[in-house]
Amino acid sequence: MHRRIRPSVAVVALTATAALLAACGAPAEEQSGSITFWTPQSTPERVAAQEAVAARFTQETGIEVDVVPLAAADQDQALVTGAASGEVPDVILAGASQVTSWQSQGLLDTDVVQEALDALDPATFNENALGAVTVQDAGSDEGTAESTIAAVPSDGWVHLIAYRTDLLREAGVEVPTTVAELAQAATAVKKELDVTGIALGTQSGTASGTEGIESIFQSAGCRLVSDGEVTIDSPECTEAAGLFKELRDSSVAGDYDVESARAAYLAGDAAMLLFSTHILDELANLDEAVPPSCEQCADDPEFLAKNSGFITVLDPPAASAASADSSAADDAAPAQFGATLAYAVPAHANADEARQYVEFVLGEGYADTLAVATEGRLPLRTGTPENPTEYLDAWGGLGFGPKVESSVAEVYGDDLVTAMGEGMSAVARWGQGTPDATLAGLVATQGTLAQQLDPLYRGTDPADVTRQMAADVTALQQDQ
Repeated sequence: MHRRIRPSVAVVALTATAALLAACGAPAEEQSGSITFWTPQSTPERVAAQEAVAARFTQETGIEVDVVPLAAADQDQALVTGAASGEVPDVILAGASQVTSWQSQGLLDTDVVQEALDALDPATFNENALGAVTVQDAGSDEGTAESTIAAVPSDGWVHLIAYRTDLLREAGVEVPTTVAELAQAATAVKKELDVTGIALGTQSGTASGTEGIESIFQSAGCRLVSDGEVTIDSPECTEAAGLFKELRDSSVAGDYDVESARAAYLAGDAAMLLFSTHILDELANLDEAVPPSCEQCADDPEFLAKNSGFITVLDPPAASAASADSSAADDAAPAQFGATLAYAVPAHANADEARQYVEFVLGEGYADTLAVATEGRLPLRTGTPENPTEYLDAWGGLGFGPKVESSVAEVYGDDLVTAMGEGMSAVARWGQGTPDATLAGLVATQGTLAQQLDPLYRGTDPADVTRQMAADVTALQQDQ
């Protein structure tokens, strides 16, 4: 693997903008209007990369784009305030839970979104991603046609499991395919090698613990709520709680948050790691801020990349597929914790210009848009009708971020690119695309489930733990 550094995208963006102004002089009559675009990709390099994409759009259409970096929490507040005053942006890149909430409040122009989606062809988008931005209309049942697409999916990230191929081989452990096998493997590694079997967020009462629970419980076939009924105390969830404790107990260094879990794997102190796709460049020593620190890394900084494999999708337990429950087909589908970003158009925005911009950044400008932060922006539109994998293939060849040209395919091989696509196809969050999404969001933001981790760790029966979880979620549901 070669580490290739390319010129700062900020320079490219400024050069492109200057060239446009010098070449065109852009008389007012040739302009087709202007739009404002809010983006959560807010670091200077990422903003510059997005401005470069916007400059290409302006060159083609004459429509000026003001790229405004704005964090998710600030977007929420500013959109509500702007809607009241009539001053709204024209396009917003935001998380799935945000856009579905905005749609429920009547803040979005979904007709324009549907036009853009139809022009791009819904069949070219990740089905789960479309579900994540779908809002069930009032009074309709889950799965009916009475629903609204709140935004056009763009990209996201997914949890994966990185594992040390050398350590699993030394411990005589096969690569796991389910949560149950993952727990067995982690326990075996700790016993055989006296190193942490798997590092993941397990701290009680924290956001890291909340994320770890949803990730592992989902992959184990557990549902938080279904059709309004709280199901976190189901047999599948009780089994998941027991497996979560096994995973936690495979640590030789206590409980982790997300950052310390990553640090343990980078230091060579853990055989496996549950983390987002953002780990890919860090393992390959391509992120100066987070370099590998394992003993072998001193002589070979790429040691971890060379000796790591990845599980991008955990299979659901066989019991779920055989369940007599009416939702068995859904339960049997793999469910990987992840995030979905999508383009929303606020009500009263410049609709036609906004539609053109969304179609551009998900078409001609899509690869450059993903390159803003490659390891964290996997395509949710995988290709075109003519070439169904065009954008996934393009993503595999992109450099890790604006400064580094080494790509996923170069570092890890084409097979991982394909596997990443499979992982993104399995991205799911509790309640997404259903009326239960609001409750699931409250449970996550308030850390409801993670409050019960200490009793679980102290030896409380997992069935009692999930019953208490269910009681807490039900109380939250009744307070809505």
